[in-house]
Amino acid sequence: MTEGLLLAAIVIPCLVIAIVFHEVAHGWTALALGDPTAKERNRLSFNPIRHVDPIGTLVVPGALWLFGGPIFGWAKPVPVIKQRLKNPRYGMMAVAAAGPGMNLLLALVGAILIGLIAPSVSPENFASPGILVEGLFYFLLINLFLAFFNLLPMPPFDGGHIVEGLLPRSLAKYWGQFQQVGMFLLVALIAASWAFPQWNIIGNTIGPPVEWALEKYLSIAAAVAGG
Repeated sequence: MTEGLLLAAIVIPCLVIAIVFHEVAHGWTALALGDPTAKERNRLSFNPIRHVDPIGTLVVPGALWLFGGPIFGWAKPVPVIKQRLKNPRYGMMAVAAAGPGMNLLLALVGAILIGLIAPSVSPENFASPGILVEGLFYFLLINLFLAFFNLLPMPPFDGGHIVEGLLPRSLAKYWGQFQQVGMFLLVALIAASWAFPQWNIIGNTIGPPVEWALEKYLSIAAAVAGG
């Protein structure tokens, strides 16, 4: 029980930081590209309370942790009005990419800090000398998972918005209609992962790119430690 509470005390702040920065990055990018909606609604804030979604930020991550699933979640989406962007088509792609991009940047910060703090670290043999480095490792891992999870090429993920922007206009309008059922698709994906653990849908889809990226980021940590 004590180990579980300690793990929660490490993971929850990492998850909250990753999610909040992800959402604020969307808002910053939208503002830079002409849409001040997030700023007008006071969503360009790092106050977690302004971004908490009761289901996505609390219930889903808590349930996944309780049942031993992959820990992830989401916040209330930062409001973006496509028509207010200077270039709505490509602006939405940039806004969507900003969230995962921020998570990759945060993962880089985590890797650098691991390299600065850990006396010995390598991709093949990660040895945590204490709770601080363990927390940074989870911070790194969570940000990588969120980045690749949100890049899934389907609504309501950021990857779905990127796909919409890449499609010809004649097809993009039909793709955009899937946004209306995007949350049902997400719930179905999570439910299928639980109902058919042998398929491990989330793990088999997100796992390989996360593992590849984790190796690269720990290589950076090792280079910083050796430097």
